Amino acid sequence: MWDERYGQPGYLFGTEPNAFLAAHADLLSPGMRVLSVADGEGRNGVWLAEQGLEVTAIDASAVAIEKSKRLAAERGVSLTHVHADIAAWEWPSSAYDGVVAIFIQFANPTLRAQLFKAMKRALLPGGILLLQGYRPEQIDYGTGGPPNPEHLYTRSLIEAAFADFEIIRLAEHDSEIHEGKGHSGLSALIDLVVRKPA
Repeated sequence: MWDERYGQPGYLFGTEPNAFLAAHADLLSPGMRVLSVADGEGRNGVWLAEQGLEVTAIDASAVAIEKSKRLAAERGVSLTHVHADIAAWEWPSSAYDGVVAIFIQFANPTLRAQLFKAMKRALLPGGILLLQGYRPEQIDYGTGGPPNPEHLYTRSLIEAAFADFEIIRLAEHDSEIHEGKGHSGLSALIDLVVRKPA
């Protein structure tokens, strides 16, 4: 399915970084090792590499990874690409200074719990996780994301999942986003920034 979606002309979610991610660039210093989860066509991973970060970008779509490689070459940066199903990938432990997960809402509740645990485990002590997703209200907006409310995030769900981390920012808001054809228009969002205890 993802190869088919990413096989269309152009970049499904554009080539500019997610606005929430870019707004928190100050949390990610050059030289830090960062994992970008389900990085797709590279808009976020390539931007992270442009900030001087050592980026590993994982995605299940070979088509998306090829587009990411082209974008990286155009921008004059390099990153490590991993072609894998993140549900089956052998996630490392204490390997990254930062983990970025932007709109990974293809995950059902069971897989989501698995991914949240894996992302937390992959962080070094003191590492930062940046997560943005849609709230259930997004279904009424219809401007992106899955139609299944079980895949979307509520504040209580996020608070429970990351109760063992230091919450730096947790915010719910409705905002206009324009990320290619895939995400465009008024959107029901939730932002999370957490730090792994040292």
